[in-house]
Amino acid sequence: MAKLSDVVDAGVQAREDLAANLRRVISDAEDLLSATAGETSGKLSELRERTSENLARARERLADVDSAVRDGARRAANATDDYVHDNPWSSIGAAAAIGMLIGVLLGRR
Repeated sequence: MAKLSDVVDAGVQAREDLAANLRRVISDAEDLLSATAGETSGKLSELRERTSENLARARERLADVDSAVRDGARRAANATDDYVHDNPWSSIGAAAAIGMLIGVLLGRR
């Protein structure tokens, strides 16, 4: 059974990887904009191709991250469900305590 911390760590790593890929895409797009200011078409074509490839990789990575996040959420939900089924009284007690805390906080308004 996956631990919630493992799922969270995987999500954080995936988000960092995605951010790095997007930074690369932005950098290439900036290079492309600079190149269009007066460069020859050869260099412009090369930059466009590189940008296109990076965008394709970023899209693929985004799809992978989306899938990983969905899988992680599913595993977390399953782990929570297993815990509640294995420890029903602890879960009821925790829910009651949280409910009382919310009631006290709302009652202070």
